[in-house]
Amino acid sequence: MGRIFQPLLFFLARCSRNQLIRHIEFLKTENQMLRKRVPKQAIILKREERGQLINLGESIGPGLAKLITIVRYKTYRRWIRQMNNQAPIKRMGRPRTAESTRQLVLKLARENHWGYTRILGELRKLGFQGISRQTVVNILKQAGLEPGSPRGPGTWDDLLKTHAETLWQCDFFSKRVLSRFGMPQVFAMVFLNVATRRVWISACTSKPTAEWVQRQADSFLEHAQQQHLPVKLVSRDRDSLYRSNFDEVLKEQGADVMQLVFRSPNLNAYVERFIQTVQVECLDHFLVFGEKHFDYLVREYVEHHHQERPHQGLENRLLSGEPPPLSQVGEVQCCTRLGGLLKHYYRAAA
Repeated sequence: MGRIFQPLLFFLARCSRNQLIRHIEFLKTENQMLRKRVPKQAIILKREERGQLINLGESIGPGLAKLITIVRYKTYRRWIRQMNNQAPIKRMGRPRTAESTRQLVLKLARENHWGYTRILGELRKLGFQGISRQTVVNILKQAGLEPGSPRGPGTWDDLLKTHAETLWQCDFFSKRVLSRFGMPQVFAMVFLNVATRRVWISACTSKPTAEWVQRQADSFLEHAQQQHLPVKLVSRDRDSLYRSNFDEVLKEQGADVMQLVFRSPNLNAYVERFIQTVQVECLDHFLVFGEKHFDYLVREYVEHHHQERPHQGLENRLLSGEPPPLSQVGEVQCCTRLGGLLKHYYRAAA
């Protein structure tokens, strides 16, 4: 008889066990869904609640690691050690690098083109003796930075940053004007310093020639000398008006000329952007009557550009003039140019 009923009993026991497993899986899934909808914050349990979970978990054993969700299994094991007055587990390995040291390594890497060896030398100079070469490499790799210093030629952006203080970009812009001879197109030449955003614009002409361009180069250099503005490098496109005379004038004064490659307006982006600003904010709003009117409009805008207009590329600072007051005392007043087209605001003295 035992041989007949024993398989039946095993079958019934297995069915109840499988049913219990399904119950547990359902409750576990339901708990996970509820936890996802609870705001993510630390759940602080009382000592009695911890003891209740520990008593229930003792019978489960190591399998509790796959079941527990209210806290991490490591936290659960720490509760047990605390209740048994056991010493905490001593962490093995080297101590973690301080976050302040890590941020300093990343700062040196992002602000310079240094490799890990150069960064390590700078850290040692600053008194960081406990950091190794491999630690610097690991910090850089974790942040997605190349540990080695860059090789080969730098980028165009690197060149601009290196030479910004003495780098000038030049270009032409034009507009059609009304005159008794019809609507001729007049041209002007602009030089812009990349670092300070200061500009110099020539008087316009309806017949630009290589000789006219050469004279503007002389005038620009004279203006830069009077204003104590260094000119070491001038970038230009391949317009045929420049020719060799333009380069020779600049080189005689110690400035190098960088001729840009074909079809690359972005390499002269600073002066191109300024020309667009002059046209959009000023010239496009007027019917210009002759060359004198054109020069007057441009001159007014340059004054506005230098004295009154904040510049986003320079953290909204003015290029020159008195710094704005720090207090908010005084009535805000408006000053205009060109019939109200160009405006700026200031605080009247209290």
